[in-house]
Amino acid sequence: MGYVSQTTEGSPLAGARAVGPWGIGRGFTGLCRGGFTAGDTVGHKGRRTAGFTLVELLVVIGIIGVLFSILLPSLAKARRQAQSVQCSSNLRTFAQAWLMYAEQNRRVSCPGRMPGKGSATPVFYLGDGSQYRPRWYELLGAVNGLYACRNPKNIQDDSWQIESAQFLCPAVTNWTNSRNYPYGYNYQYLGNPRPKPDGKWINWPVKSDRIRADQTVMAMDCMGTAAGKPKAQRMGYYQDGTHDPYGVGNKGWAIDPPRLTADSDYADPERRNPQDRSGPDPRHNGRMNVAWCDGHVTLDQPGDLGYVMAGDGSFPVSGPGADNRFFSGTGRDEDPPPAK
Repeated sequence: MGYVSQTTEGSPLAGARAVGPWGIGRGFTGLCRGGFTAGDTVGHKGRRTAGFTLVELLVVIGIIGVLFSILLPSLAKARRQAQSVQCSSNLRTFAQAWLMYAEQNRRVSCPGRMPGKGSATPVFYLGDGSQYRPRWYELLGAVNGLYACRNPKNIQDDSWQIESAQFLCPAVTNWTNSRNYPYGYNYQYLGNPRPKPDGKWINWPVKSDRIRADQTVMAMDCMGTAAGKPKAQRMGYYQDGTHDPYGVGNKGWAIDPPRLTADSDYADPERRNPQDRSGPDPRHNGRMNVAWCDGHVTLDQPGDLGYVMAGDGSFPVSGPGADNRFFSGTGRDEDPPPAK
């Protein structure tokens, strides 16, 4: 015999129908059997409010994890692209200043570094103070009223740090040493005031109107002398200015052209050996930013500029394909000026 439950209005059991002899109806089952799920609540008239089960929560968490795994590579790629764009902008500022420097200095191209021997003094005033033999990026920065550090030094010191982000590559933010610099200058053809044995400078002054600006590399992402070593033998970056030819960025402020000869100068004049040549750093997804003397910037692979890369990752100084036409200033594949 069936029973009908007796409830009063406002009771938690109001509206529950008894179906069997135990007086348990469908609306009452969850209460008696602990059938409420996580987050379920009972309203003031006994209505059950829907929540999430543990399984549903795990499903949602799993979906979020999948979305993150899809998005993270895209976010990382976008970050790398942003770094490349900022790097390009920094180099463009230098390239535009190259023309301005020449106009302000009787059409003489900016040298890789101001001379020591053969000049009246190795100390030069740039506008923010006296600097010992300032390098190209300091000279070009000063054209635009930009300075690499707040306290320049008038003595030789390879440990001083660059403080302005406008002088640095955002892809290698710890490369802040003034000697082991992230951008290398085409010093061999644009201005190399190192002395030869006869006392004359190797290649300076260089008149800017002799340079085919739109076809001549001014500066680019540079690995320094580590470029001449197999990739497996390269060491880390030395922020304190340590002179390690195997360290990435070593003597990075100067970049050697793709092809060198037995009489060529090298970025490190104390190590004029093929394995110690300075070379490109394709740090932007296999490419490097390249600033040209007319002010434009391109994103290129090493081979696009005439560099040859060996199977071990090193950049030899000769071989099929090695070509200096984008460095010589004439548009032709010419030997670097002899250092002897």
